[in-house]
Amino acid sequence: MKEFNTDKLPKKQILSMQIDLSQFEAATDEEKTQHEKMRESTTFFKDGMRRLFKNPLAVISIIVLMILVATIVIVPEIYPYSYSQMIEVNGKRDKTAKNLAPFEYSKNELKAIEQGQEIFPHIFGTDELCRDYFIRVVYGTRVSLIVGLFASLIVLVIGLLYGSIAGYCGGKVDLVMMRIVDIIYSLPDTLMVILLSVVLNQVIGTALQGTFIARIGTNMVSLFAVFGLLYWVSMARLVRGQILSIKNNEYVLAARAIGTKPSRIIAKHILPNCMSVIFISVALQIPSAIFTESFLSFIGLGVQAPMPSLGSLANAARGGMQAYPHKMVFPALFICLIVLSFNLLGDGLRDAFDPKLRR
Repeated sequence: MKEFNTDKLPKKQILSMQIDLSQFEAATDEEKTQHEKMRESTTFFKDGMRRLFKNPLAVISIIVLMILVATIVIVPEIYPYSYSQMIEVNGKRDKTAKNLAPFEYSKNELKAIEQGQEIFPHIFGTDELCRDYFIRVVYGTRVSLIVGLFASLIVLVIGLLYGSIAGYCGGKVDLVMMRIVDIIYSLPDTLMVILLSVVLNQVIGTALQGTFIARIGTNMVSLFAVFGLLYWVSMARLVRGQILSIKNNEYVLAARAIGTKPSRIIAKHILPNCMSVIFISVALQIPSAIFTESFLSFIGLGVQAPMPSLGSLANAARGGMQAYPHKMVFPALFICLIVLSFNLLGDGLRDAFDPKLRR
């Protein structure tokens, strides 16, 4: 038998000469399809969302928040009552519709119903000024959600920029910037809201007449200013800590070696690797902002009348809590739903996107 010199042959060809090909058979189409599905590629975001939707509490929170958002968007467009006007019957103000219980009609409304008129029921009753309470709670929920989202956006932008610069530059720059954060962190937020409310009411109160800001009041402007001045420090510390742990990785050093600008390194290489922690922090910041707004409205430093807020509604119901407990229950229930839903969603995001918590 002729011998072959295998020294000059490729390794793959030598291996194929040693394998009995008759022992193998071609893969079927079903097996090829199964193999393609098994090796389907995914991204960090898709994998995190898949884990998130496996969390029942997070899914329930998302559904509750979607229902609340749909309610505050759709109901004011179709609801027959306004948040600021007294209830009218036959074109006249109904003074008998004061402090009605849920689904209760006033004397004038009962007479109108007996005459064949259609009167829409008051789902949550009415307040002491004969205004429908359900639409006021809906508008209060809208204000609270807008405040929470807008305040969290302010915190995100300022904290992200400040923390990124401090963490990436390091050294004396980081030292000085963090000492400024420590000083700001020590300022009392409630006192700052009171001072800014007084100043802004005197300075820009007349200039904002006729605008949406005038409807919600200069107190809300001061609240946003406080969030922009004080509440971003926690976000800045979080972003700084994440960047300090990431900036010495090999891919960041490689980007520096080829001359990439620091702004591009932060935007393309560092921040995407800590966005999961940032998203979780923002999701947990929203209920904190809503609770802060409700607390300030409760003590009279929030939304100005007649625009309602959940905190101001609870404050107005405090005086008649024994006689009309439902007026305190409804805004408190909505505050609890919003805060609890965002907290559970934040916990679900943390469990889904934090690699350290994966099994």
